Amino acid sequence: MPRLKQIESFVAVATKGSLTAAANAEGVAPAVIGRRIDALEERLGVKLMLRTTRRITLTHEGSAFLEDCQRVLADLGNAEASVSAGGVKASGHLRITAPAGFGRRHVAPLVPRFLAEHPDVSLSLNLSDRVVDIVNEGFDCAIRVGDLADSSLVSVRLADNRRLCVATPAYLKRAGVPQTPADLARHECLTLSSDASQTRGWAFQVDGQVEHLRPSGRLDCSDGQVLHAWCLAGLGIAWRSTWEVQQDIAAGHLVAVLEDYAAPPNGIYAVFPQRRLLPLRVRLWIDFVKHSYGDPGYWARAAG
Repeated sequence: MPRLKQIESFVAVATKGSLTAAANAEGVAPAVIGRRIDALEERLGVKLMLRTTRRITLTHEGSAFLEDCQRVLADLGNAEASVSAGGVKASGHLRITAPAGFGRRHVAPLVPRFLAEHPDVSLSLNLSDRVVDIVNEGFDCAIRVGDLADSSLVSVRLADNRRLCVATPAYLKRAGVPQTPADLARHECLTLSSDASQTRGWAFQVDGQVEHLRPSGRLDCSDGQVLHAWCLAGLGIAWRSTWEVQQDIAAGHLVAVLEDYAAPPNGIYAVFPQRRLLPLRVRLWIDFVKHSYGDPGYWARAAG
């Protein structure tokens, strides 16, 4: 207990800026806080703070130690919350980013239920098709669809992402049904023009190997929702994720083609910065989304 009290007092003084403020917050005399800091420095054999009558300044060692202490205290608080009589109780503000189309369909609808379960959490959702720099832009977590670039970020796979070539029955009647990926050269293909998406082209599995093709056509667009709309209008073949088109396939508005050549699924991921301690609200959000997507009936309900 004395060691923990020393650490708590050190963090309080460092963050509040004075012994008096830390003492007032705890309801003890400033001298008590001072003795704890002295004992902590003596035990560690290093000076953590430079104290004058006017200000307190952390030493280099004190600054490094403060960051570690804050993580330890937050980790302890999370552990206690996880087993407390009231159950898990997260708080604070959560900043999430996701691709626009996927986010509208499969992230935004989850938010109300998550907030209902955690009333002390607030949430901001950013929907953007650019690859957001979550560290420098201050996001807690990104939901990303597709292959992940190598980075220092940590990822958790939430679900599979299967992709198919689709077209309307009218287009296929008019232009014919492709039998192999090579046949796409004779079709109008609706492709993404964004440099950030599908840079290697459409993926197919041929003779057990994944191959990438760059089909062409008279139309391309940087917005996947527009490609979806053009496909529904019978303007060509599009390569889309099942989370986007499965409802149209079930209703007969679109037909999947080249299914025998469909590439293995890539993933839908939660991505977050490398941290030794992840805030409880972030961990709960990731667990909530993973559990939602892992429900066998989720994707069928979401398509309906």
